Amino acid sequence: MSVRKRTWSSKGVEKTAWVVDYTDGQNERRLKTFKTKKEAENFSATAHVEVREGTHVADGASCTVRVAGKLWIAAKERAGRERSTVEQYQSHLNYHLAPFIGDMKLNALTVPTVRAYEERLLDEGRSPAMVKKVLVSLGSLLADAQERGLVGRNVVRDMRSRRGSSDSRALKRANGRLKVGTDIPLPSEIKALVGALEGRWRPVLITAVFTGMRASELRGLPWAAVDFEKRVIKVYQRADRYGQIGRPKSDAGEREIPMTPIVANTLKEWKLACPKGGLGLVFPNTKGGVEAHSHLVHAGLGPAWLRAGVSVPTAKFSAAGERLATPLYSGMHALRHFFASWCINRRADGGLELPPKIVQERLGHSSIAMTMDVYGHLFPRGDDAEELAAAEAALLA
Repeated sequence: MSVRKRTWSSKGVEKTAWVVDYTDGQNERRLKTFKTKKEAENFSATAHVEVREGTHVADGASCTVRVAGKLWIAAKERAGRERSTVEQYQSHLNYHLAPFIGDMKLNALTVPTVRAYEERLLDEGRSPAMVKKVLVSLGSLLADAQERGLVGRNVVRDMRSRRGSSDSRALKRANGRLKVGTDIPLPSEIKALVGALEGRWRPVLITAVFTGMRASELRGLPWAAVDFEKRVIKVYQRADRYGQIGRPKSDAGEREIPMTPIVANTLKEWKLACPKGGLGLVFPNTKGGVEAHSHLVHAGLGPAWLRAGVSVPTAKFSAAGERLATPLYSGMHALRHFFASWCINRRADGGLELPPKIVQERLGHSSIAMTMDVYGHLFPRGDDAEELAAAEAALLA
């Protein structure tokens, strides 16, 4: 590997540059030109180490972010990723990556470059949550390209490791904790909801409240997974937003959830009236196929919240001049949040008071860290005034 000065004339004007002449890891001769000797020497030192370690990728062997993105998407499709997941990746590539850095060579991406790109996305109005997802996709794209030998390093992972845990803590503070009465329904509100449930929506929403199953798991639940003798529901499949049946996203998603008496009795009654279909689903649409998530929310859950009086007024009025209301809680995940809080709350407060590890298993979280990050602030601390007084009395007795 050598650094030499190159001089030539162009239209009578003498020009000078510095060239690094080296052989890459594939035994191909490479030439890279720089304006200054210092830049050339810096590159030479870095390339020498990368070639020795087998991580160097020459500019000529690299490609653009746009081209690498197409290879990345194709790899995800071959790996059998869910259609909705692949479409999300494609959306990130089309609308957030390609328009900004699509024509950049992978080797030209540096930590400062990606940091500037991140800030540009935020400045142009994208939410912090969306920017975070796009950076995750960019990191996955670079990891795929690195395995193909198209880039030497994954600068997104370098950037994240340098930031450390301070950014993670700041993000949690910005997002805030889930709040009872805002994100998590109150027990009184759930009681009102259960009393307002009717028709074909009652079985699925009763099950959602008392099992904490995800909407996709409810929509893909087969009767074969409901064991009335043992009074458990076995979760081993789900339906994506396109109605395709598949396994849960993680191994932890496969689990058994005990049925409360109201769930068991409601499902026994519902089985007699449930529409029949080739998939044998517990909560199918009227034709026996997979129920649409939007229909479940807008035709089932939303009207039930309104009948229960768990709503807030809007700025709209009906033809009769009455102010219209909208549900206080907008999606199915609110019922999952309630189930989690019910598992956590003390028995004296009407909860199950389960240990964190059991709560994790009931919810199907991939790790206890996920459970504690989302619901850790709900667990009893054990140092409330009454408990402190009782502990003090026992110690000094």
